[in-house]
Amino acid sequence: MDMLTLRQLRYLSAIAETRHFGRAAALCNVTQPALSMQIQDLESLLGLQLVERRRNSIDLTPEGREIARRGAAILASVTDLQDYARSTKPVLAGPLRLGIIPSIAPYLLPRALPELHERYPDLALQIRETLTAALVEELVRGDLDLIVAAMPVRHAGIESLDVFPDRFLVARQIGKDPGNSRVDPAQLSQERLLLLEEGHCLRDQALGVCGLVAPQLNAAFGASSLSTVMHLVANGYGVTLLPEMAARTEAVERIQLARFTEPEPMRMVGLAWRGSSARRRDAEALAEVLREVAAPAEP
Repeated sequence: MDMLTLRQLRYLSAIAETRHFGRAAALCNVTQPALSMQIQDLESLLGLQLVERRRNSIDLTPEGREIARRGAAILASVTDLQDYARSTKPVLAGPLRLGIIPSIAPYLLPRALPELHERYPDLALQIRETLTAALVEELVRGDLDLIVAAMPVRHAGIESLDVFPDRFLVARQIGKDPGNSRVDPAQLSQERLLLLEEGHCLRDQALGVCGLVAPQLNAAFGASSLSTVMHLVANGYGVTLLPEMAARTEAVERIQLARFTEPEPMRMVGLAWRGSSARRRDAEALAEVLREVAAPAEP
């Protein structure tokens, strides 16, 4: 009797993610005919139509969505089995698929990667940079092993570890400082606050700091990088909240940085992994390196 294969489940998972045969094939590094044939074989084996093929698009049938959901759990379990086998070896050795959010990656990785290479030369690191929601989905699915994000990361089956705090600073154009060495969050109620576009957790965190004072938001503004935000601040379009870890990189001419009054608002940077995997030792070893290289810069 023919048996379904992990390859077929991976192909179906790719179709569930992309809703497109061509993109699914590219994601799996196979040709589109090969992927399509494997899906047809899976449908024949199960006696179910899994994919609804239309003239200009495809979608999963209800049965296909359920098979894809169960298949994702199987694939994650296989990944966890491989993780367990690796856990019997030294920490941070072999492949590690690490996800990291854009408001952390460009500031932490340049300091962390050389240190990781020196301490763990057998580590084969693969980096994926995208928003938190996508990273969590890929972690649960088994496409990532660890993610670096702002805590908390709430999802059933995910464990996490706080690594280090990252305080927020106020960035203003030089000359627009009201004269206080420390900034009370209430002062920002009279400022135009420039934030990253929706979907970035840094936006939500900044709003959490200022939410009680209802800051003026530039509704027409939507940047995807802190660099863009900082150049707009430098030219007088508004103010922003800058994570302390980004101060060394993003501080530009005509910008002054100030601290908040105590207690200073901050975000907690941490690591998350599937609780069913055997990646805790890797997470703890990685956390040790990240803490050491994340020393803040004075504004």
